[in-house]
Amino acid sequence: MTITIALSKGRIFDETLPLLAAAGIVPAENPESSRKLIIGTNRSDVSLVIVRASDVPTYVQYGAADIGIAGKDVLIEHGGAGLYQPLDLNIARCRMCVAAPLGFDYANAVKQGARLRIATKYVLTARDHFAAKGVHVDLIKLYGSMELAPLVGLADAIVDLVSSGSTLKANNLIEVEEIMPISSRLVVNQAALKVKHDLLQPVIDAFKKAVK
Repeated sequence: MTITIALSKGRIFDETLPLLAAAGIVPAENPESSRKLIIGTNRSDVSLVIVRASDVPTYVQYGAADIGIAGKDVLIEHGGAGLYQPLDLNIARCRMCVAAPLGFDYANAVKQGARLRIATKYVLTARDHFAAKGVHVDLIKLYGSMELAPLVGLADAIVDLVSSGSTLKANNLIEVEEIMPISSRLVVNQAALKVKHDLLQPVIDAFKKAVK
């Protein structure tokens, strides 16, 4: 019996390496330099599948991976159906924010009950946030650089992940509201947890210990 772990490239992968090491798992190759999408490890019973960050919950939900690591932002948009989320790994930390152009009086626009156009790829998160505040918005779904939308008049503001804030600053945008802190979570396929419990539980326990 083997276990498959779904990971995405970049920051999440880099920050997961120490957690994998704590569980005695070392990738055979670096996904940044390898073209392979399935990567072996030092353990014959563990392999890694490299997928887009937004696809991790789907691979785990349908059992194509037994466990995975995904940002809270991705899990909210996915809905989390069929997933057990035992652990906040406290990695890839950032925050979900509303940002607007310098000079746009966001607070006043909200107070006056203006209908705002918001560009985001986090449609569910944005919808819930503004609905809870009673703010009327038109949501414009984008996949690329959100910062461009207010600059060309497509939107009044954006909802996006912010880490250092340097990209906002470079494009004359400022953070006007924090929606929630974001970090990456461990997600587990519920059926796999029953069938492969003896293999999966030690990995989950090792992650828990490493996070503490």
